[in-house]
Amino acid sequence: QVQLVESGGGLAQAGGSLRLSCAASQSFFAMCWYRQAPGKQRELVAAITRSGSTKYSDYVKGRFTISRDSVTMSLQMNNLKPEDTAVYYCAVGFLVGNWRYWGQGTQVTVSS
Repeated sequence: QVQLVESGGGLAQAGGSLRLSCAASQSFFAMCWYRQAPGKQRELVAAITRSGSTKYSDYVKGRFTISRDSVTMSLQMNNLKPEDTAVYYCAVGFLVGNWRYWGQGTQVTVSS
């Protein structure tokens, strides 16, 4: 059974930084981070393939950086804004956009 373990969430001030990590129990071609704020739909934050190709939401481009090795993925979040407050989920799959397994989520709260 595939397991995804997320870590690194917490509280930050606007303009600050946090780093999220996700450890998978096996390697997948594609890995990503989604987030869901209260009352809003879950949205893609960033995705990365095994070859290193990346995709970012326009809301985080230039502020967040996704990286990975074979089984772990990180999201470096800089210049955080209150609107980045959400539960962040990691997900993995065999194709970008076809996310088969999801983590439990980690809370990120940014205060103004």
